[in-house]
Amino acid sequence: MPTIVNRGGPENEHIDSSSGAGGPDWEAVRTFLELARCGSIRSAADRIGLSPNALRRKIDDLERTLGTVLVTRHVDGIRPTPEGAEILLAAKRMEEAAFGLLRARNSAVPAMSGEVRIGVTEAFGTFWLGPRLVEFQRAYPQLAVDLMCAMRSADVLRLEVDVAIQLDRPTSPDVKVVRLGRIHSMLAAAPSYLAIYGTPKTTEDLRKHRLAMQFADQTKSQEVFSGLFPDIELRKLVKFSTNNSSALLWALIKGAGIGWSPTYIHVMGPKMVPLDIDAVFPFDIWLTYHPDAARVPRVRRMIDWIIENFDPKVFPWFRDEFIHPRDLPSQYHGPPLINLFEGLTWDRSIVKM
Repeated sequence: MPTIVNRGGPENEHIDSSSGAGGPDWEAVRTFLELARCGSIRSAADRIGLSPNALRRKIDDLERTLGTVLVTRHVDGIRPTPEGAEILLAAKRMEEAAFGLLRARNSAVPAMSGEVRIGVTEAFGTFWLGPRLVEFQRAYPQLAVDLMCAMRSADVLRLEVDVAIQLDRPTSPDVKVVRLGRIHSMLAAAPSYLAIYGTPKTTEDLRKHRLAMQFADQTKSQEVFSGLFPDIELRKLVKFSTNNSSALLWALIKGAGIGWSPTYIHVMGPKMVPLDIDAVFPFDIWLTYHPDAARVPRVRRMIDWIIENFDPKVFPWFRDEFIHPRDLPSQYHGPPLINLFEGLTWDRSIVKM
């Protein structure tokens, strides 16, 4: 089978086995690990953030350094050679040793300084955690926070982040898992949209309306919309789509169409009308972290802070039972909520011509 090395070269060209004296660098080994785990060049390149050609060059260089062919290409992806499988085992031991060094470093950093990395879905990161983290950082000014918002769940075992918040329950037995609460999503639209197109009363009415939604990997809204309309291609009903939850919310606020909105959004500033259609969907919220991470004081404090900020007893929109947005203000007795949209509107009175 063809290998991914020596592309375009003569068939009798061989790898120079004498070039491995210097040994491989960790980044090249990490690239090989990702390639073996993903099973294809393209998916591994997307995960690492490289172009496919750049990834191929890294693997080519690593094979020349080690003096052996690591992988072969097949119609269904790549497979390690017997030599590659042996090196893969050693690479995994290198990875675990590298993670051990990072964990040791984290433990040695003063308790409430250093960095904490949080992986979270884009909507939670933008609309809930991000604005609230300002309060946390004022309490711990020496602590740096890296909020990584993405639809793909971050891998805490491989230390992509220290803690992760996601809507799919983690399946690995090697991570700590905490159920934070439940998010409820329902259809909503702007008053300006309803004034033009009317208010739908049933799911069947939605077929006559303009739907807006987020098309991206792992989005729950796509799955739910497909369940409502199993007999029609979803894109025929969707008149506005985006891969970004912030863009979707702004489009809904401006009247682009009808779309899914978590109930807590309605108490945080935007003028949207929740639609009383029998289409409310709950999703559990999960917190996950590496067992060793909780022994690092700053990470432990962040874990506790996250749990506090998803507490259903304080924030009723995270309770298991559905509470209609109109009833949420009377159910909430905590501190004033941050208005996400305050300061984002343009005050023309302060502009001097």
